Amino acid sequence: MFSEQKNKNQNSGCESYLAENSLEQIEKLGSITPVNGEYAIHCLTIAGEIEGHIELPSGTKATRYEHVIPQLVAIEQEKKIDGLLVILNTVGGDVEAGLALAELISGMKKPTVSLVLGGGHSIGVPLAVASNKSFIVPSATMTIHPVRTNGLVLGVPQTLNYFEKMQERITGFVTKNSKVSKSVLEKLMMNTGELATDMGTVLCGEDAVKIGLIDKVGSLSDAISSLYKLIEEKNKK
Repeated sequence: MFSEQKNKNQNSGCESYLAENSLEQIEKLGSITPVNGEYAIHCLTIAGEIEGHIELPSGTKATRYEHVIPQLVAIEQEKKIDGLLVILNTVGGDVEAGLALAELISGMKKPTVSLVLGGGHSIGVPLAVASNKSFIVPSATMTIHPVRTNGLVLGVPQTLNYFEKMQERITGFVTKNSKVSKSVLEKLMMNTGELATDMGTVLCGEDAVKIGLIDKVGSLSDAISSLYKLIEEKNKK
């Protein structure tokens, strides 16, 4: 009886702690920690363009990486949070910012699952594969292409070397965190016959799974069920 009352008080405290600023979380950060499910999971949304070192124009839908980084650190440390669900619908954005977030997610000990909705393009690809398990809805697409840049570019060998090293970092991360081979990924990046004004390939949901980039085609319920399973496996250990 005492044990049941203690658990009830703990759960009540958890709900009060996690739900206290949920509306503010959604409005300002695009994230929330629901507490009424079987486990307390944090839902992080990465939508629009990933903003890095340079501010995007007003009116542009963006995810600011300096907002996401402290959230990931807090999630990893917070004992009351059991797992992380990452919802992706992004056109890409700042390469270094996106890769930094992907590295943080892949380095978390807490169970993580990603779900691609709409699009997981460009630097959104490493973010999609960074989780322990990745899902994509059938109607979603992912664009794979070489590193690009805007603004002033110096036409010297050092510039090409920089791009090559950056591309190697991205390719290495994606192949390490998914089942796609380096040769297949590079072939898709260098494809010149699909995009009208660019190099690369657009993959739909099932194609992304076939090449081993994403683990499964699935919906929100599939992603949550998979996250619950990962949490249960971690608790058993």
